[in-house]
Amino acid sequence: MEEFSLYVLDITMNSVRAGADEIGVTIVEDGESLVFTVTDNGCGMSREQVEKLSNPFFTTRKTRSVGLGVPFLAMLSEQTGGSVNIKSRAAAEYPNDHGTTITATFGLHHIDMIPLGDMIDTVVTLIQGNPDINFTYIHKKSAGEVRLSTAELRQILGDVSLGEFEVLEWIRGYLSEAYEALR
Repeated sequence: MEEFSLYVLDITMNSVRAGADEIGVTIVEDGESLVFTVTDNGCGMSREQVEKLSNPFFTTRKTRSVGLGVPFLAMLSEQTGGSVNIKSRAAAEYPNDHGTTITATFGLHHIDMIPLGDMIDTVVTLIQGNPDINFTYIHKKSAGEVRLSTAELRQILGDVSLGEFEVLEWIRGYLSEAYEALR
């Protein structure tokens, strides 16, 4: 993948496939590093499954026998001097407190760090494809932060679907203005 935003989309879609209805995506840039975290309340994974995630021939998906998202994320992270940490609690073992947190750290100025890409389109795509999931998106930079909570939007909009064209265009405009304010 040539843009970081595509990794964000791929890793977050793992949370969707895990049955999560609450997903947090956080990106923190401190000038030297970028820390990317996805937290969900999906079905979680056993310790054995977490240990197998670095193997590209391990996947829980039924549609193919190769899972490259996490191994590629780890490779990119390590190439830039960072690391990946995965914590997960399987629903079978922790029925009331399960889910997964993936945290990846990257060296922002390393030659192998890829461009951030279009985070606005990534967030809009996630919401459009999964309008019933509560997404919280936070991108912190030294100049401030961009924040969007679909749960908060639902409280304001009531019965209006977040997948409606007008709502998605409002979200796109809101995020664009928030990013513009950070420049």
